[in-house]
Amino acid sequence: MTSIHSPQQLGDAIRAARKQLALTQPQLALAAGGGVRFVVELEAGKPTVRLAQVLRVLHALGGEIHITGLPEAGV
Repeated sequence: MTSIHSPQQLGDAIRAARKQLALTQPQLALAAGGGVRFVVELEAGKPTVRLAQVLRVLHALGGEIHITGLPEAGV
């Protein structure tokens, strides 16, 4: 599991996963239903990105988010 503490770390993790899967930025953008510009900015560590788009990119890479250290939600 990868711990993420900054936008740059998220971008680095996304880039590493994309490269491990041998995907180009345009291929990842297509798989995530978004634009290449978003993938480029996300990988560059842009601090203001839309969470829904980030989740689509993570899903396209086979990843997911786990939150730790917070009280359990009563869902």
